[in-house]
Amino acid sequence: MTSLTQRSSGLVQRRTEASRNAAEKDRPSDQEDHGPRRAEDQDDDDTGDSKETRLTLMEEVLLLGLKDREVICKSDAPTGDVLLDEALKHIKDTQPPETVQSWIELLSGETWNPLKLHYQLRNVRERLAKNLVEKGVLTTEKQNFLLFDMTTHPLTNNNIKQRLIKKVQEAVLDKWVNDPHRMDKRLLALIFLAHSSDVLENAFAPLLDDQYDLAMKRVRQLLELEPEGESMKANTNELLWAVVAAFTK
Repeated sequence: MTSLTQRSSGLVQRRTEASRNAAEKDRPSDQEDHGPRRAEDQDDDDTGDSKETRLTLMEEVLLLGLKDREVICKSDAPTGDVLLDEALKHIKDTQPPETVQSWIELLSGETWNPLKLHYQLRNVRERLAKNLVEKGVLTTEKQNFLLFDMTTHPLTNNNIKQRLIKKVQEAVLDKWVNDPHRMDKRLLALIFLAHSSDVLENAFAPLLDDQYDLAMKRVRQLLELEPEGESMKANTNELLWAVVAAFTK
């Protein structure tokens, strides 16, 4: 729970972001853009997703800074995402089925079994970054470090990141429903995955202190849920809770 307990650096960042936001609000009106906005632009802001910039969960986690069950492929249809299709092919072709926990270890390369190292998804971060470059969210640059060059991927479309941050913030603030089974399942999964990747704090950094405390209190409520019990409730997604159990154990 490092991201929930070590808050001192986050507090400084939140206050810096809050001051910057306040300065933007105080900017003279003659510097503001009063031009009419197209309806489709407003729709993009509301939904946070256009066809050109729709992101996968893994890409969203990357942009912000998975009782064991067997995993069974229910569909052979390609998803259109290379990483997901590669993982699904491994799962489909493996008999007998592995558990969720086992697949997370295998695909991430954490297994110590030398006979199963081929399951590891290679260069995941770099491949995700290249996907975001293709979608116009990041760009590619070369930085020289004296003896060698390094490829970096700076952010080029901050609007998409800000919409993502706003979506995560609203899920635990203005749009909080106090019931994980009434939350959007994709957004719920994003919160759990972002926490496990230690990037959830980045979404809450711009908040004022009282908003931050409330947001983290509600995140703790989600993290303290018992996945086994939640998976038994009606109209639930058992696979989602199996993944949550693997990441929060």
